[in-house]
Parts: sequence; C-alpha cells; structure tokens
Amino acid sequence: MVKPLGFNVTKEVLNLGVKVITARIIGVNNSEINQDFEIYKNEELENIKKKLTGKNYKDDPILQGFRDLHTKVGRSNRDYVASPEGLRRLFLERSRFPHINTVVDIYNLVSLKSGLALGAHDVDKIQGNVKLCLTKGDEIFIPLGADNQVAVFPGEYCYVDDGNNVICRLEVLQVEPTKITTSAQDIFIIVEGNANTSFEYVAEMAKEVCTLIKRYCGGDVSFFPQAAIDT
Repeated sequence: MVKPLGFNVTKEVLNLGVKVITARIIGVNNSEINQDFEIYKNEELENIKKKLTGKNYKDDPILQGFRDLHTKVGRSNRDYVASPEGLRRLFLERSRFPHINTVVDIYNLVSLKSGLALGAHDVDKIQGNVKLCLTKGDEIFIPLGADNQVAVFPGEYCYVDDGNNVICRLEVLQVEPTKITTSAQDIFIIVEGNANTSFEYVAEMAKEVCTLIKRYCGGDVSFFPQAAIDT
C-alpha cells in the first residue's frame, strides 16, 4: 500500500517570492554508483565548466535571489549559504563535485547547472504531509550529519512535516532523518526558485531531475499540485 503524502505552501512563503515544484518518485532503485550515470555526469560537468568559466558566481541573478530571500527573513548570507551557491563555489573554486549516491548526485548536478535549490527526502521517514511555511521556532530540526536537535528561529521558511519536523531549512540545510540513502525507494523531490526565476524555469528543471532519476534509478513520477493554504 502506498503511503499517503500531501504538499502545500503557505501564502506567506509565496509572498516572499519563493517558487517551488515538488514531485514524488515511487519504486526507486538507488545505488552507491551507476556507471552509465557517471559517464553522463562527467560530460555534463565539462559542459557546465565551459559555460561558467570566467564568470563570477556571485553575479548570478538566481543565486542573488536566494540571498534576497535570506535578507527578507533576517538570516545572514555569510552564515546561511544557499545550497546551489555552495555547490557553485565548490565547483568553480576547488574543481570539486561531491559524490554521495546516484539520486543525490543527480539532483546536485541539476542544481549546479540551473542555480536552483534541489533536494530529495525519504518518504518513509516523513511523518504525514509536508508544508512549506514560516517557522514558529518550536520545530524539531536535526541537521544532516548531526545526532542532536538544533533550534530554528521563528519566521524562517522551512519544509515541515505533520510531526513538526523540519526536513529542509530554507534552501540551506537538509536533515539527517530523511536523507536519501541507497535504501530509499520512495522519494520526495523539491525544486525551488525565487523572485528572479520564472515558474516555467523551475518546472523545466523539475522535469529534468525527475527524468534523470527515472532513467538511472527507475520509479514512477508524479507531481504535486501547488496550492497555497490559509494560515
């Protein structure tokens, strides 16, 4: 039996300029490494390198859009770096692209290419439904790689499940409990843009990441309707 999962966004978050598309892929066969994807990944990284060579990532309007979002909710861009900016900096300044597993490498590759924030979460570890909302400050947040809970500030935009667990803080920090491992078979995909991206561009990249995961890891893809809710 397929576990029910819903997704909604509050009007307060949409009013900040956040644009998001989410999807679910059921029946994924993730792996530590996929040789066919490695060939594709290396070709794409070469193409991305050529496209970005000589450009300052700090001038990218999409990355600036995430910095603007952080400013709106009172978070320091020195302490809270959007995941696509961190990837871009690592790739351009150190010629590094992190390897985790096939699904994670796929969404990181699309994030590096697009400048959008992408993430994935194990649906079996999510409690109930997911809502993108402003935090109250009492949410449960266990950062990726950590064992203990860390406090979040009120007024941050975060993805929170029905158990009051943060699964992604801003587009900066994912969490340990729902991280994607090779055992994850049912995954929740997030593709996030901002006021400097069109909704069509976010949709295009959402389709691309889901197509790649399906190609290299299998699974059945479905997209969530993007309905705001009253709070």
